[in-house]
Amino acid sequence: MAYMLLIHEPVGQRALRSEAEGHALYERMLRFRDGLRQRGLLVVGESLASQDAQAAQVRVQDGKARVLDGPFAEAKEMVGGFFLLNCESREQALAVAAECPAAAWATVEVRAVAPCYR
Repeated sequence: MAYMLLIHEPVGQRALRSEAEGHALYERMLRFRDGLRQRGLLVVGESLASQDAQAAQVRVQDGKARVLDGPFAEAKEMVGGFFLLNCESREQALAVAAECPAAAWATVEVRAVAPCYR
């Protein structure tokens, strides 16, 4: 069964780290991702850029697309990355989330992949 791990981190947290600290944490996450791949659990996993001027939100209202460019000041958290896993059970997905290094500085949300009508 497919599960998505979403890494929710406080907005601005990355700016509080030195470049060396940021690289060290990123390396830990890459090792975690590589370990998931070796265990046959990883479908895909990526880090996401910060919510800065490159980010945008799109909403269609009355048939017209409305684009709101970042940064999004009202946000307290941002999705900093994700892992799409193929796990045997919810319990296994929760155990993998607990192993994730980001759980020490962010929240790791575990969601089953399912049709949107459920």
